[in-house]
Amino acid sequence: MFIRYVDARKSWILLSAGLLGLANALILLDQGIQVTSTSLLYFNASFILSFLLFFIWRFKRETKYAAALAALQEDMALDWIETLPEPGDGLDQMTNDILREASLQFKRKLSDYKETQLIENEFTASWIHEVKTPLTTMKLILDALPSDPEIRKIDAEWLRVYLLVDRQLYMTRLPAIESDYVLELTSIQRLAAEEVRELAPWCMEKNLAVSIEGTDVKAITDRKWCRFILRQLLTNAVKYNPANTALRIVTDVTVTGQVFLDVIDEGPGIQPHELPRIFDKGFTGENGRIQNTATGLGLYLAKTVADKIGITLKAQPGQTKGTVTRMIFVDPNAFEAVRRGAGE
Repeated sequence: MFIRYVDARKSWILLSAGLLGLANALILLDQGIQVTSTSLLYFNASFILSFLLFFIWRFKRETKYAAALAALQEDMALDWIETLPEPGDGLDQMTNDILREASLQFKRKLSDYKETQLIENEFTASWIHEVKTPLTTMKLILDALPSDPEIRKIDAEWLRVYLLVDRQLYMTRLPAIESDYVLELTSIQRLAAEEVRELAPWCMEKNLAVSIEGTDVKAITDRKWCRFILRQLLTNAVKYNPANTALRIVTDVTVTGQVFLDVIDEGPGIQPHELPRIFDKGFTGENGRIQNTATGLGLYLAKTVADKIGITLKAQPGQTKGTVTRMIFVDPNAFEAVRRGAGE
């Protein structure tokens, strides 16, 4: 702060130094002024000391408000405008007024943006619900002709459309996930089986053998949002798995007692340098560029939801080929602590 103040007041320092130099030059060059060296030294020392005292006084006075703002910036809360320090002089008051007006303008724009976004989300959700009605009718017609191979192909394409529409519906609900969150003890293998049944037409089209292995573990989680995460992992695996291969789902407990679910595919795998970025929004990687169908949203949405409901997502190369994507569920004791706290 002091260095910045000195830099901002360079003109003061140069002016004072110039005036002192001018005074010394006049005293030394003017033959009518007789001054001893001791007096000249005393004059310079008095001038410099007076300037330093004035400079320090102005520094403390003029930077008091700025220092308070800097401290506020380091620990800024949402209601920071209410904790603004009292302004000192007129310049501080002007800065204070500008900050308050900027905050007010920002809140107005944010409110307008949220209102617009809410209207768009409501419109999107309404449109999706309207679209689901003919999609459901189409599904009933397709299920009425199970033996027709051409109908099975249409059924697989119908599933892709349905998954895209359903994902868009979840995206509109994502900002309000905290109000749409129900914890319950759930069988993880049962959730996996439900999602596999949803994706059955797509798996049959690619002739994928899907197996659910391991211990039938249970975890405290939200069923709906947990299924959404699992659906993104499974659709990603089915998309990149070659035809006539296998897809494995393994559930068990880690050595530390955490429930996990692994989705193991036999696809091309993920390059080691791409692993830290696969959950980034819009990242498709080399495989996504080859497929030309990747949006970079599936895994990003899965990670976003997982972070909100206490699930850890990890990915690593398979032992021989493919990719292993793991869901690690939060320790049940953590949820129980939250419940006890809420009950008290």
